[in-house]
Amino acid sequence: MADMGAFRDAVTDWAAGGPGEAASALVVPVGVRTAVLLEGPSDREAVEALAARRGRDLAAEGVCVVSMGGAMSISRYTELLGPPGLGLRLAGLCDVGEQRFYDRGLERARAPRRDFFVCVSDLEDELIRALGTERVEEIIRDEGDLRAWQTFLHQPAQQGRPRQQQLRRFLGTKKGRKIRYGRLLVEALDPELAPAPLDDLLASL
Repeated sequence: MADMGAFRDAVTDWAAGGPGEAASALVVPVGVRTAVLLEGPSDREAVEALAARRGRDLAAEGVCVVSMGGAMSISRYTELLGPPGLGLRLAGLCDVGEQRFYDRGLERARAPRRDFFVCVSDLEDELIRALGTERVEEIIRDEGDLRAWQTFLHQPAQQGRPRQQQLRRFLGTKKGRKIRYGRLLVEALDPELAPAPLDDLLASL
């Protein structure tokens, strides 16, 4: 039976240059109505984790959460999924430094901006501020990454930097770590005290 995962995989293949017939054929049977466009897999983990903590099943609601593999892919995805393509409602998050790519892509696709929300500096930064640096360090310790964190702090480039910036950089230093902590940080939050961009995105869906 077709499901949201099959639709997402078909969209990813289509965006990479493959045929679009598979994605188009799945829209109705899967019941897709909204595509949430996110820069990377860590953002997707965070969005899906918060939705689950609030008792929501986004796939059952017809919401497909898509990791685009970078902000510069936004034009391709809005073209395929928005008004020029499948005609889905579009929503998403972006980093403040990448907002210009989103604005340009949405304008070209003639898609509204109202359900796109901006993180400062990125979603990890928002989550670290929401939790506080001490709580994030506790999570790092509980996950068995304390030694790696301490080694990271001794690097010359990290000397004198604010703790929040150090934590944000640490999460991106090893492949897969940012994705894993995207979910872990959300799971440590009070689900009703999520950062504003993440909270606003879910409220819009």
